[in-house]
Amino acid sequence: MGWDNEALPSEAQNGNTSRDTGHTRLQELGYKQELKRDLSVISNFAFSFSIISVLTGITTLYNTGLNFGGPVVLVYGWLIAGAFTMFVGLSMAEICSSYPTSGGLYYWSAKLAGPGWAPFASWITGWFNIVGQWAVTTSVDFSLATLIQVIILLSTGGKNGGGYKASKYVVIAFHGGILLLHAILNSLPVSWLSFFGQLAAAWNLVGVFVLMVLIPMVAKEKASAKFVFTHFNADNEDGISSKFYIFVLGLLMSQYTLTGYDASAHMTEETKSADINGPRGIISSIGISIVVGWGYLIGITYAVTNIPYLLNTDNDAGGYAIAEVFYLAFKSRYGSGVGGIICLGVVAVAIFFCGMSSVTSNSRMAYAFSRDGAMPLSSFWHKVNKHEVPINAVWLSAFIAFCMALTSLGSIVAFEAMVSVATIGLYIAYAFPIFFRVTLARKSFIPGPFHLGRYGVVIGWIAVLWVATISVLFSLPVHYPIDDQTLNYTPVAVGGLFILTVASWILSARHWFRGPVTNINS
Repeated sequence: MGWDNEALPSEAQNGNTSRDTGHTRLQELGYKQELKRDLSVISNFAFSFSIISVLTGITTLYNTGLNFGGPVVLVYGWLIAGAFTMFVGLSMAEICSSYPTSGGLYYWSAKLAGPGWAPFASWITGWFNIVGQWAVTTSVDFSLATLIQVIILLSTGGKNGGGYKASKYVVIAFHGGILLLHAILNSLPVSWLSFFGQLAAAWNLVGVFVLMVLIPMVAKEKASAKFVFTHFNADNEDGISSKFYIFVLGLLMSQYTLTGYDASAHMTEETKSADINGPRGIISSIGISIVVGWGYLIGITYAVTNIPYLLNTDNDAGGYAIAEVFYLAFKSRYGSGVGGIICLGVVAVAIFFCGMSSVTSNSRMAYAFSRDGAMPLSSFWHKVNKHEVPINAVWLSAFIAFCMALTSLGSIVAFEAMVSVATIGLYIAYAFPIFFRVTLARKSFIPGPFHLGRYGVVIGWIAVLWVATISVLFSLPVHYPIDDQTLNYTPVAVGGLFILTVASWILSARHWFRGPVTNINS
């Protein structure tokens, strides 16, 4: 396991950078260099790290963790999900090192499944990947729109002080405005995106450390270490009493957060020495996120003293747990919650950067998928502008994310079902190429500079089995008794995506889609 210098071109070993190894490998795979290769390993890492964004995921689903298991699930569930996520990431990094292209997962599946299965494997992986990415962008930007609404509510006196609570139409307008800004930023040259990506990573790192220390330090009432590390919250209004069942449901917060690191793969055609730095981006973004996220969870949970109140929709933040924690910490100390609102602003900026990087990853996936003719109007989405940015794919990704959020106007249940694709759907896309690598390509896979050696197959199987496990666990009911408003529609959403993907293959795509198509001679 590790880095194989013998796998590097001789000029890279000798320190000659006149010929980029990622560029060379891309040509060997049959693709032109159409995007500007200007990103460093730091920039590649930054995109994945800012999409994982522990401030985004933990803030968004902290309520879920508190409700299902509380501190025990938050502290130990994070480590469990983090460990298995690293197995998935290691397997993806190994494959990325061999196939550093913007297509990422769907290209890997095509190469690893073999000639007979390549078109279908590529088709199903690609559609799960791109729809999952669109769902991630939707959920991230919608969570920012919701947080902005909570900040406004607290700034105008809170729920109990007659504060202004925005309607669902105002929230969707916020969501649209955020996406517009993200599309504009992603239309800039990649050098600008590199700067914003590194700024995003720095903001997330500094923000996490500041908040994990500041919030418990400011709070007058603090939880004990025993509470933080041993308290299990089995009290919920969802009719669930089994502690194991509760623990499993609480894992969703951690697994939802630890996703999106495939961005490092989608940015490889713009990354220097991508066969080396792409894998580094994947592994480092997961590892650092696990460490800083755990510290953030522990720090914030030390300021938790009354779980039922934090989850109560009648509190000042309308039941938004972390917002209430921040607000109460400063209010208890200084008689005003302004400091807490400023801290929420720090989180909001982190979420904004997360959404920006998510659109970047989306657009590169759409660019690569359309380059191979898999999307309607592929020639249009595949175009790049004078700055070598896939401009049409950028605006397509923002538009679809806006349309997906419109389901929230009809039913929040429908919206949550659609967004569930962001976790399970995306992880299924992660598992496909890993599964092909440990089965059909077990003996034929040729590793790149980064490889797992003899442990590759074992680690790959652990990754596949973990994805299969969470796909079942997160499809379980989360409320009893079950009715149309409490049913977990995750299997409906993911199953619907699977049926549509397979049906489109059988009825149409199998007649014309041949998987990744080289363009080196076109």
